[in-house]
Amino acid sequence: MATKLTSRAENYSERYNDLVKYADLAENSSVRGCMVIKPYGYAIWENIRDVLDAMFKATGHQNAYFPLFIPKSFFSKEANHVEGFAKECAVVTHYRLKNDENGKGIIVDPDAKLEEELIVRPTSETIIRDSYRNWIKSHRDLPLLVNQWANVVRWEMRTRIFLRSAEFLRQEGHTAHATAEEADIEARKMMEVYSDFVSHFMAVYHYKGEKPEHEKFAGAVKTYTFEPMMQDFKALQAGTSHNLGQNFAKAFDVKFTNKNNELEYVYATSWGVSTRLMGGLIMAHSDDHGLVLPPALAPLHLVVVPISKNKEDLDQILGALQPALDQLKASKLQIKSDFLRTYELPYKVKIDDDDQKSP
Repeated sequence: MATKLTSRAENYSERYNDLVKYADLAENSSVRGCMVIKPYGYAIWENIRDVLDAMFKATGHQNAYFPLFIPKSFFSKEANHVEGFAKECAVVTHYRLKNDENGKGIIVDPDAKLEEELIVRPTSETIIRDSYRNWIKSHRDLPLLVNQWANVVRWEMRTRIFLRSAEFLRQEGHTAHATAEEADIEARKMMEVYSDFVSHFMAVYHYKGEKPEHEKFAGAVKTYTFEPMMQDFKALQAGTSHNLGQNFAKAFDVKFTNKNNELEYVYATSWGVSTRLMGGLIMAHSDDHGLVLPPALAPLHLVVVPISKNKEDLDQILGALQPALDQLKASKLQIKSDFLRTYELPYKVKIDDDDQKSP
């Protein structure tokens, strides 16, 4: 008998958990608050990543990668930023383990304490601005348009697969500009890129706008947001774009020589989405029968299962199918062909609780 999913009317929240489990998308890890994204779920994330990556590059951005570990002193340079993330930070204090002399297993070596504690990346504004200080010297180096695909850690107390977890996958764009106007144009432009993706690839209705003062990103001048509507008539904050002004540039001394040969702090933005998009995708489309995905992001569009009387019959079937499959694959349909196994007649089909033999 097919697994019975909790209906939307019965318990919308529990239905989400059922869909994640029975669609084999992800599961809770043995590590507190973390998730394991299973192959089918990760294939969906890869499609999201690949589409967005192409959209970012089409707007002039390049990919880079920055360290997972951030010196604690970097966070103290931007007061609002550290206040916003202090309660969620995981901290590395030692760099070595050793066997306990009393035979009690592995312990942290007390002699291996770091000179400066390291924060496991909750976001990368600080560590990236430290690099930008060396990269940017002149107005000719601007604008600097960089994106990073990475994992981040935020020690959430209440977690839920895809929607909120201690570790999650994301992209974060970080740009630098010569003027305040250019920075705000960039922040708004990337919000429109996200909006285009949500409309045309996720196929989800959403609101977009500017966050009020008390909901701004820690250290931002302005925060723009897009929030898709879920089937329970609630909005999910799925991504944000921040105009950072000169706050982080002043904290990390990121200056450039302008066209008048004067030193000036750069203006910056940051913007990002994460595997939370997966949660929004599941909640927005799936029904009481199970997982529903928009074709543009679905890992599979067609599954071919040949059923034959014998090996010779199977060869004839595959020969007849192959031209059609080649044509379908050329049209960018994702096809799974179950040709490695032979399904020979007579076979059994299980329909609910009744076993029926084929003719």
